[in-house]
Amino acid sequence: MKKFAILLCVMLAFGSFVFAAGEKEAASTKTALKVGMVTDAGTIDDKSFNQGTWEGIVRAGEDFGFVPKYIKPEGTTEADYLSGVADLADSGYKLIITPGFKFETTIFKAQDRYPDVKFVILDGVPHAGDYNPVIKDNTVGVSWAEQESGFVAAIAATLKMPNSKFGFVGGMEIPAVQKFNWGWQQGIIYANANLGTNVTIAQQDDLYSGSFSDVALGQQMAATMFDRGVDVIFAAAGGVGVGVINEGKAQRTSGEDKWVVGVDIDQYADGLMPNGESVILTSAMKYLDRASYDMIKDELDGTFPGGQALLLTAKENGVGIPTENPNLTAEIMAECDKAMDKMKSGEIVVAGKAIAGIWK
Repeated sequence: MKKFAILLCVMLAFGSFVFAAGEKEAASTKTALKVGMVTDAGTIDDKSFNQGTWEGIVRAGEDFGFVPKYIKPEGTTEADYLSGVADLADSGYKLIITPGFKFETTIFKAQDRYPDVKFVILDGVPHAGDYNPVIKDNTVGVSWAEQESGFVAAIAATLKMPNSKFGFVGGMEIPAVQKFNWGWQQGIIYANANLGTNVTIAQQDDLYSGSFSDVALGQQMAATMFDRGVDVIFAAAGGVGVGVINEGKAQRTSGEDKWVVGVDIDQYADGLMPNGESVILTSAMKYLDRASYDMIKDELDGTFPGGQALLLTAKENGVGIPTENPNLTAEIMAECDKAMDKMKSGEIVVAGKAIAGIWK
């Protein structure tokens, strides 16, 4: 019996060793993927597009057991971006995520140059400079219905400030930014017609800065608008938007009832003032972190949707506003939820194009 007990213990120990080794091998197989990112203009903590994308990658790394890497190119030309892609690809990174339309021609070339690497371009599709999409099997293009998040952000803002003047500060005048603005305008029109608000926006307060990085310019533009009587500015402008937020904080600190609507990610924390309150009324979000995370998970699961251009809308929970914000009442959030539900059902259709009748 003693010999049998010893033999049993040995067998159990060996079995445990084999099971543990199998677990370790399975885990290493799952986490062997090397994931990298090449940043667009700005930094990894730009409070906008780069940051949102990177946060999803980092979260995936924590969940799936890999250490991601990002490269910030020396410049913002196609050559600079290709150099960043090459650095990652040559170092064995098999999934490379790039945020922004500026990567479109870069990924057009990279997807052929590195056929064994998977590419994800957020907010764009690969093309040769002619805007004719060419998406190879190792590439996915992801875009969003920004107009829908702009719309619901406008519902929140109009109900918070129902008799006010609104403004918009965009970065570069590109479709993704324009759609935020067009949805913002349609949300104002809808609220005025259906929710008892009386909000106006003047043409002189509907502006594009031409930049995503000039913080000082954003603050200057916001100061001018606020001085003209604008009460709420929607800033879809990257670093320029940071300047708008800074001016909003300055205005509220001096006692003015001014607000800023953030973009891309929940910017509530970026609007915090010394009194612990935030100038961020809400944020028109497209869930960048979910997109980068899901693309990584798909690759690990063997379901990478190569060759496709994906459009994320309210129906896919790809856009919206933060579910929590101390600046919004439960009643306002309930109206925003209703608007989201109506967009999901098709009762409300927000046009991704310019509309008439907004400027006063």
